[in-house]
Amino acid sequence: MVNARALVRVLRAVPVPLALAAMIGLAGAVLGRVYAGPLLTLLVLGAAVGSVLVSVAARRLPSWLVAPVSVLAMAGWTAWSLRLTATRAELPGGLAEVTADAAANGIPRLLTAMIPVEPTPDTVLVPLVAAWLAGLAGAEVALRAGRVLLGYLPPVLLYAAALYVVGPNADPAIRPTLAFVAVAALGLAVPTGGAARAGADPAVGLAPAVRAAVRARLAAASAAGLAVVVGLVALLGPLLAGQVDGRPVDPRRYVEPPQVETLDENPLIRISGWALNPGQQLLDVRTERSAPPGSAPAPDPEGAPGSGPSTAVRPVPIRLAVLSDYDGVTWRVGATYRNAGRILPTTAPAPDSTVETVRQEITVAGLSGRLLPAVATPREVTGARVAYDPTTGTLIRPEGLTPGLRYSVTSAMETPDGNLLGTADVPAGEEVARVLRVADGVPEPLRRLAAQLAESNGAPYARAAAVEQFLAEHYRLVADAPSGHAYPNLNFFLFGPRNAGGQRGTSEQFAAAFAVLGRLTGLPTRVVVGFRAAGDGPVRAGDAYAWPEVLFEGLGWVPFDPLPRPDEEPRPVEEDFRPTPEDPPPSEVPEPTVEPTASPEPVAAPGGPAGSGGPSAALLVGGGAGGILLLVGAALFTLLTMRRALTRARLERGDPGQRIAGAWREVTDALRLAGHPVGGDQSASEVAVHARRALADAASWRAGTAGRDRGGPAVTAHEPAGVARVQAPAGDAARVDELAELLNHVAFAPGTETTEQADRAAVAASDYVTALRAARPRWRRLLWSVRPGPLRWPR
Repeated sequence: MVNARALVRVLRAVPVPLALAAMIGLAGAVLGRVYAGPLLTLLVLGAAVGSVLVSVAARRLPSWLVAPVSVLAMAGWTAWSLRLTATRAELPGGLAEVTADAAANGIPRLLTAMIPVEPTPDTVLVPLVAAWLAGLAGAEVALRAGRVLLGYLPPVLLYAAALYVVGPNADPAIRPTLAFVAVAALGLAVPTGGAARAGADPAVGLAPAVRAAVRARLAAASAAGLAVVVGLVALLGPLLAGQVDGRPVDPRRYVEPPQVETLDENPLIRISGWALNPGQQLLDVRTERSAPPGSAPAPDPEGAPGSGPSTAVRPVPIRLAVLSDYDGVTWRVGATYRNAGRILPTTAPAPDSTVETVRQEITVAGLSGRLLPAVATPREVTGARVAYDPTTGTLIRPEGLTPGLRYSVTSAMETPDGNLLGTADVPAGEEVARVLRVADGVPEPLRRLAAQLAESNGAPYARAAAVEQFLAEHYRLVADAPSGHAYPNLNFFLFGPRNAGGQRGTSEQFAAAFAVLGRLTGLPTRVVVGFRAAGDGPVRAGDAYAWPEVLFEGLGWVPFDPLPRPDEEPRPVEEDFRPTPEDPPPSEVPEPTVEPTASPEPVAAPGGPAGSGGPSAALLVGGGAGGILLLVGAALFTLLTMRRALTRARLERGDPGQRIAGAWREVTDALRLAGHPVGGDQSASEVAVHARRALADAASWRAGTAGRDRGGPAVTAHEPAGVARVQAPAGDAARVDELAELLNHVAFAPGTETTEQADRAAVAASDYVTALRAARPRWRRLLWSVRPGPLRWPR
């Protein structure tokens, strides 16, 4: 009988501690969904079990002594866990140093860490301490005080905190939540009270009637507890179910991630300073390269696009920073760095690309700041705590670089298949709007140069190669050029007189000019700053340089090299680019002669005298020419009919919103036909300004032509500053603005357009296209309506 009572006491004592440990362990499992591997979940489960077991073992001790004993046990478990995670992450420093750093930076690093979070001392300390304290508080309230439902409050709060920290960065925790509720219900199903805390049946020793009453009250209390839980579930269940499809709040948006220093925000300006002191040692590098089995050594990706195919192993370019944002004055990094562990997140390489593993051991010498040099794309970093931006693949050390810092980086250097570049397209849309954006204030010569380079190069790679070749052939690379890459600096670099310092610069100007010209031709570009690692040994300031990259669909970012080749004398820019009107004046076109020319003597056909039987050669030639003219005429008539049908479909068919959009397409196609294409990143208002400028240029040219015909001075669109420009008709310019407003109305208030607005849009588009066409030379006006471009351009 005694053994049976002891067994009953044990069975009654087990469910509540087991439920508490399981609930805290489930909180660790929920939080572990954003961690790499199961280590965090196991450590939290160990803290849950340890804290509850200490409270169970110390039940006979005075209540004031339990907390100190439990805290000592927590300190031991935490110290062991921190040492384990530090060893696995290969972090330097002793236990005291690691613990102090984790205590000082645990919460911010947890909320700014890159997902999946690597278990390191600073990312596991807070969950471990919170789990242990929740187990201690819950066990003391539920077991010592007998308040099981109140004892559940610390695990519930811990579980809610885990869900909040995870936020939208993992799938909904439906199964762990159901398990959490089931475990809690199991603990509530076992009655506890003062007698149960003493380890005996509370009804033992009482009269049968009293015993029955006590047991009835205990059963009623348990039933009431279950009823409260069920009621809360019924009350809160629909509310919580309605939030299942909602996006949770991400607490990371309230915490500022690690930032770079002001000097690191635009390291492009440091190139000129480094070039003036080329012997300064910045790094010391040891490199080990290993290509995939069976593959040839990969060519240097930096020189691949511009220098043709090569199989020689060349120096590895080490990245320092990637600059994607340009406001017309400064290129900026604009990256979002997240604290990362030793293993960095990976992405699948592009199809048919060559991936080479590069391992480097880098020792910092004279390089300052926070940017951490590494070969693209880093996959593993040891020896330094880093923050990582996966968008650009660059690293920073939040504590800053110090002389003597040594770290190792393993990178996957990817080289795209050069055979796919010629046919590759470039992406478009909101995802790449950042690297397509062209800031306001572009000098007109830059726009004309970009249009000239893109005019005869339709494919994206051909446009990029044309920009690369133009810069490499016409400009000089020097070390003493002043720093600067704002619009005025680039305009002087590209078109300034050579005898005044123009047409010469460092890699800063070459890379920035390529990126801006590329964006003007519709290419998503960015600028990279880094170093050439000639081999094992020191990397000096003279090895620093910048290069541009272009984003291709399916291939990723491809580097280009616009720097001139050694020992090549640059050709004058004027040989290939003259800032003159796009259309030559009609007087420059050879006029047909009106004087009669002597007719050649008839030549007898071989085989017989002239006039013999059969058709003559002149008749055959005339008939053939007539057939060709007939075919050409039929083709032109077909194109004319298709173009007019396209215009009618855009302006007359569909709902008002579709008609307004079609009118806008008529304007943008007209600008493209006139040699003023619209950038994909420009807003409707910016396009309207561009359209007014194009019409003003055309009107100025027409006025200049008329002045020459009358013997007066010519007025061109390229008069120097201070000379008045002929204005475009004010009515046509106003119509373009009106059309832009209607298009914005369609974009921001769809479905509210009226038929009257669509009619006004059609009239505005027709008037502008007519005015722009009328300003063209006569022979271009004749070809305007039969050019097939609008039929095949994307809609």
